[in-house]
Amino acid sequence: MKTEAVIDHIVNWLKDYATKAGVKGFVIGVSGGIDSAVTSTLCARTGLEVICLEMPIHQASSQVSRALNHVAWLQKNHANVSMTKVNLTPVFDSLITALPTVSNEEDRFMSLANTRARLRMTSLYYFAALNSLLVAGTGNKVEDFGVGFFTKYGDGGVDLSPIADLMKSEVYALATYMGVHQEIIEAAPTDGLWGDDRTDEDQIGASYDELEWAMHHLEKDADDIGLSDRQKEVLSIYNKLHKANQHKMVAIPVCDIPEALKSSV
Repeated sequence: MKTEAVIDHIVNWLKDYATKAGVKGFVIGVSGGIDSAVTSTLCARTGLEVICLEMPIHQASSQVSRALNHVAWLQKNHANVSMTKVNLTPVFDSLITALPTVSNEEDRFMSLANTRARLRMTSLYYFAALNSLLVAGTGNKVEDFGVGFFTKYGDGGVDLSPIADLMKSEVYALATYMGVHQEIIEAAPTDGLWGDDRTDEDQIGASYDELEWAMHHLEKDADDIGLSDRQKEVLSIYNKLHKANQHKMVAIPVCDIPEALKSSV
């Protein structure tokens, strides 16, 4: 990959899109993870206004410190970057109190994990509307188009996706080139939605390197001859998630009404 050229291409694309949309810049949620770090850095390089939101909900202190360190680094290098911290923990706790209890606690945990992402999306759009900004998404190609590892109308609710055509390994390459802090590059990827230390790999059952391999394998329409047991397992994981999460990755279905039924004749 021509890393510098890719960076320039994305930065120019962001600037051009914002200019044509008639907005001032971007708002982005910064989590302390690699994807938000790279996306916020790309946005900062446009020279347009960038608001970084840090939105903890019972967040691990390590995630918060990485996010704050990253934003401090951005602000040191880019005068167009500002930060706002929005503590959503009391909002989340109040919502839990207001919701009825359920018999299956595991289902409740999953629903509440997605609720965290949707509270953050709501906050991002509040600041976007207030400041005439676009919400920049942080999803990469594996998450957005491979296994659908994002929350519908949560972190999937954005105005534009600067890195959604990049594999996770390519995101890391951009991070290294642009000088993103090593603590972020070395941190295990996590969605930070559970209030514990579980990683993306813990949830998915495969690493991003393995998922990238699966995507490339399927794109080549290669057969399974000679694959190891683990490779077959990864393909099974990938195919299962890709199928289950299609509703996130395709346009919302619209029920087309035949003209004959609409006609009053």
